Amino acid sequence: MSILSLRGVHFAFPGWPPTVADANLEVAEGAFHCLVGRSGCGKTTLLKLAAGLLAPDSGEITFRTRHPQAPGRDIGFVFQAPNLLEWRTVVDNVLLPVALHRRPTTGEHERAAKLLAQLGLADHAQKHPGQLSGGQQSRVALARALILRPSLLLLDEPFAALDAITREELQRDLLRMRREAGTTVLFVTHDIAEAVYLADRVDVVESGRIAQEIPIALSSRSAGIRYSEEFGRHCARVRDALHLEAVPA
Repeated sequence: MSILSLRGVHFAFPGWPPTVADANLEVAEGAFHCLVGRSGCGKTTLLKLAAGLLAPDSGEITFRTRHPQAPGRDIGFVFQAPNLLEWRTVVDNVLLPVALHRRPTTGEHERAAKLLAQLGLADHAQKHPGQLSGGQQSRVALARALILRPSLLLLDEPFAALDAITREELQRDLLRMRREAGTTVLFVTHDIAEAVYLADRVDVVESGRIAQEIPIALSSRSAGIRYSEEFGRHCARVRDALHLEAVPA
């Protein structure tokens, strides 16, 4: 059963050619999809349409059985930059989606502390964003998106600016937390290896539409799987779909 559905969706910014044209996408409950494609192909616009941050010019978008509104309790969004409030502590940044509407409860404070502990930030709860590394700030942004237990988590290249080691750690943390919560994920990335490692389906975006849907069936999601033949085969298939030349031996 689909939790998110886009059917025949078109969208253009005023005065520009269509960014999204006849896009169709079905995301099943509990699935992890990655959108990959060249810069300017419409990946982020598709994500914002799915979130309700943009309204389509035509076509239909449904989240469960309704049109999505701006991200609320049931949709979490993680942007490319952490976008933390510098004057608030780490734990207060995590609790921001709650605090915008009312005073957080004791239970919500406990949930924020648990999320920070799961992400290795238990000792940083009372610090401010300026005291954290880039990877730590990304972890805070992830905790903030998860504080309301969303059914759907949307992420727009959240790890792109991080070093390779930190990125792998965050990929592992995201998979673990998603598995524990049963959250559905739609994740935008330029990184083919990241998409193959994270997703159970890679959706290749081209000219504002889903050009190919590539299922990913890995025997495990361990760190070592990245060096296996099966991982390489999946990466090669995505590269082919993106019309990339093979890397010389």
